[in-house]
Amino acid sequence: MLRHATDWLRRNLVVIAGLGTLAYLILPNVVVTVFSFNNPNGRFNYAWQEFSLDAWKDPCGVADLCGSLSLSLQVAAWSTLGATVLGTMIAFALVRYRFRARGTINSLIFLPMAMPEIVMAASLLALFLNMGIELGFWTILIAHVMFCLSFVVAAVKARVLSMDPRLEEAARDLYAGPVQTFVRVTLPIAAPGIAAGALLSFALSFDDFIITNFNSGNTVTFPMFVWGSAQRGTPVQINVIGTAMFAIAVIVVVAGQVISNRRKKTSLPD
Repeated sequence: MLRHATDWLRRNLVVIAGLGTLAYLILPNVVVTVFSFNNPNGRFNYAWQEFSLDAWKDPCGVADLCGSLSLSLQVAAWSTLGATVLGTMIAFALVRYRFRARGTINSLIFLPMAMPEIVMAASLLALFLNMGIELGFWTILIAHVMFCLSFVVAAVKARVLSMDPRLEEAARDLYAGPVQTFVRVTLPIAAPGIAAGALLSFALSFDDFIITNFNSGNTVTFPMFVWGSAQRGTPVQINVIGTAMFAIAVIVVVAGQVISNRRKKTSLPD
C-alpha cells in the first residue's frame, strides 16, 4: 500500500506542485473577492461580518476612489502606448541593425529591470527637481514609460529574434515594398510579442506604487489611494475594484487563449 502511494506521488509530484503554486497565487485574489461582499461594522474590512451587495451597488461611494482609479487607468494607458511604440522600435533596432555601442545600449535598456525600484524612484525625483519640473501627472507618466520600456523591449526582442527572415525575403521577391512587407508580414508575426509587452506594461504601470509615490506630488493614483486608506480604514469598495480588475484580466487571458487555439486549429491542414 505504501509503495503504491509512493509511486503515485512520484508520478504526480509535478502536477501537485503546480496546483499548489497556483492555489498559493490565487488565494489572495479569492480573499479579496470574498471580502468585497462583506459588510464590516467598523472602518476596517479585515473580519467577516455579513453578506452584502452594498459596495457592488455603489463602487464609487467612497470619495476620490473612482477619481484615483480613472487617473491610474489614464496613466497606464498612455504609458503603455508610449512604452510599446518606443520599445518595439528599439527592439527591432537592436536585432536588425549593427551600430557602435550596440552592446552597451542593450545592457542599459535592461538596467531598469535589475535596478531596485526605490533607486530609480529617487533618481527620477532628483532629475525632475533639478530640472524644475512640477511633480504631477506628467512626471508620473514619464517615470512609468521609462520603467515599462525595458519589459516591452524584452518581450518584442524575443519575438523578433525567433522570426524567420526568409518570410520577409519571400515577400520582397514577390515585389512587396518595405512598408507592405512590414505591415503584412513582419508586424503580424511580431504582434504576439508586442501584445505581451503592452499587457505587461499596462499591468506594471497600473500597479506601481514606489516610483509613483516619489514622483506624484499631490496627484493620487489608485495604489496610493489604497495605501492611504489602509491607514485610516479600508472601504469595501477597494475590494470591489480589485475583484473587477482581476475578473477583467482573467477574461482577457482566457479570450486570448481561445482565439489562439482557434487560429491554430484553422491553420492546420485537413
